[in-house]
Amino acid sequence: MLYLSNDDVDALLDMTGCIESFEHAYRAAFDGSAINGRRSDMITATTRDDNAVYSLKMVGGVVPGSQIGAVRINSDILSFPTDEGRTRKVKVPAAPGGRWVGLIMLFSSETGEPLAILPDGVLQRMRVGATSGLAIRYLARAEASTVAILGSGWQASAQAMAAAAVRPLSEIRIFSPNHDNARAFAGDVERRLELPAKAFQSPEDAVLGADIVLCATNSLQAVFKEEWVKPGIHIGSIRDGEIDPGALLKADNIVVHDPGNMGSDHLVVAKGLDHKEGRKEVNSDPRLAAIASAPSLAALVGGAASARRSADEITCFLNFHGLGYQFAAAGAALLARARAAGRGHQLPADWFTQNVHS
Repeated sequence: MLYLSNDDVDALLDMTGCIESFEHAYRAAFDGSAINGRRSDMITATTRDDNAVYSLKMVGGVVPGSQIGAVRINSDILSFPTDEGRTRKVKVPAAPGGRWVGLIMLFSSETGEPLAILPDGVLQRMRVGATSGLAIRYLARAEASTVAILGSGWQASAQAMAAAAVRPLSEIRIFSPNHDNARAFAGDVERRLELPAKAFQSPEDAVLGADIVLCATNSLQAVFKEEWVKPGIHIGSIRDGEIDPGALLKADNIVVHDPGNMGSDHLVVAKGLDHKEGRKEVNSDPRLAAIASAPSLAALVGGAASARRSADEITCFLNFHGLGYQFAAAGAALLARARAAGRGHQLPADWFTQNVHS
């Protein structure tokens, strides 16, 4: 049983490798061999003064071709502050030492034995980025070179890495409501990707002239407006509600990560609790009912859904909700690299197995 730290994951798993492992996994999902378990988010009240809630989130999946099953568990304290009329979801680092709690376990689908345990933070960021990158590969113009990123947080950097992995970028344009954060992020992008990056004072200025726009925020309201849509653009979003419904209606080709995960039925909320995250803009707007029947990313990769058909086509990818087999696919690639590099710490397997069956 191998323990891997976030530092191990960061050193071992690159974006290109993650995207390639996902391409194989989505083909397996399309043919039915890789499977995804239903996600479950259980939400209860807390006694905290900030009206935060407790969320216990679980999802799992299996990629038999990699002989790996994976489970991801998050134990989160969630708050929803409102600044200047905009509500954000914030994960509070409430565990001892001001830390967050998220774990991934990898299992052998041949013997059932536990193979690895790791915190989910870095792999989760790579997972979200690689999913967007795979969609860009199929939906953005081949010559797309300018990317605008709305957001400057933990997820935004992986979106930049993913776009750079699949398109010959010449510039990355960044907007965040906190301009200091945007400038710091631009500097990090330039150092990490060796690409010109510029922070803008307004989202409209950042988006103007961009071939690809990627929304990577914690906002519960739209950050990409209808009037910013132009022919040939590819728009991506990692959270329900980031894209204005009018902008979605202008798209010629919308692909959804997994239509079965578009709703709020994964939320199990304690009686009497008003949970803000359950108010979904995409699902509450009757004009967007057709999105529920949009093709999945697995169908796109598997060839059953159309990739970009013309230079002027407006494409959109809604990268909502993680799928369990993503953690199995990325975990398999990570585990192989860790073993080859001798990274991680071995833990006794009998700590995690038993001599009676359950």
